[in-house]
Amino acid sequence: MTEVADLQKGAKISNLNDPKVRAVFSQVAVVAILLFLVVAIIQNASSNLSRMNQDFGFAFLSKSAGFDIFQVLFPYSSASSYGTALIVGLFNTILISVLSIVAATVLGLLIGIMRLSRNWLASRFAVAYIEFFRNVPLLLQIFVWYTAVIIQMLPAPREAWSLFGLSYLSNRGLVVPHPSFGSGSWMGIAGIVAAITAIWSLRRWVAIRQARTGEPFPVAIVSVVVLILLPMVGFAIAGFPVNWDVPAKTTFSFSGGMVISPELMALFLALSIYMATYIAEAVRAGIQAVSHGQIEAAQALGLRGGATLRLIVLPQALRVIIPPLASIYLGTTKSSSLAVAIGYPDLVAVGGTVLNQTGKAIEIVVIWMAVYLALSLFTSLLMNWFNARMKLVER
Repeated sequence: MTEVADLQKGAKISNLNDPKVRAVFSQVAVVAILLFLVVAIIQNASSNLSRMNQDFGFAFLSKSAGFDIFQVLFPYSSASSYGTALIVGLFNTILISVLSIVAATVLGLLIGIMRLSRNWLASRFAVAYIEFFRNVPLLLQIFVWYTAVIIQMLPAPREAWSLFGLSYLSNRGLVVPHPSFGSGSWMGIAGIVAAITAIWSLRRWVAIRQARTGEPFPVAIVSVVVLILLPMVGFAIAGFPVNWDVPAKTTFSFSGGMVISPELMALFLALSIYMATYIAEAVRAGIQAVSHGQIEAAQALGLRGGATLRLIVLPQALRVIIPPLASIYLGTTKSSSLAVAIGYPDLVAVGGTVLNQTGKAIEIVVIWMAVYLALSLFTSLLMNWFNARMKLVER
């Protein structure tokens, strides 16, 4: 036995049979292959650009764009630069993404709760909604909302539907009053900031107080009052320096106000309704993951159904809902690029116009990839932070 042990100690293990050596070799090989592919792609692109007498660079971003964009969130004209045009497209992408995420979250939460309702009509409606809209392609839904609903079913501007005499809805979009802020408006904005800070402090105080005494506090009602009262006080001190440009209907169109384009309306409806189906399923799975004993304990304490759902079920279900919710939010942001199909001036549509005028295909694609990567990473960062806040803390 001693001789066998000595032979085993003296035997040399082949490097090919050493797991550590194989792991290092495989990783080095993969990195080398990737570097080779990157270098090959760069060399190929460089030779193609040279053959077409073009060079790689972003100097074109400072040149005049020469085209208008019908929806802008800050001053822009055809004399603005290509870089400004792309920023306009970026802000339009962020606008439709944020609006769709908020609406889809609210609608998905409602449909997900209805799916588990004991009311037969409510649960069947939720099932039909999810199965129908989830299985119809998003691009098709965008076309249907844009062409069949907004363009064809809504009236022409001459017969536009009036909403309380302040807004008008037609196939040219929704025209709403437009606020203009004068000098001193910063006091109202300061009131909004103060209200948000006060609400945050109030919620922390209420959480500490309830953990210590067990007594509830009407934090929702107080928060709404503070959010309305403090900005109003700020604007009142400044003399209400806010003027409203109310739209008026003319013979063939409208004058004044702010126009919400049909493209924005169609994209908002399609994205919100489609993504809400996935959020509803995530909500349903999260609620079903909560132990039924938790619900029975709440009922034993005398809590009603709404209070049980709000205070017991949903806080625990969020730990299951948040991870898939992050993927759904990322999908909403990336799916907003389908706006190019109906002419909504998002980043992809504006970038396509810039590409056609300048021929800078590689640069525009790089900008698209960098922007969507940054938006996705930022969304993931926020959702990971929220998920960390909601997870169970072991003691």
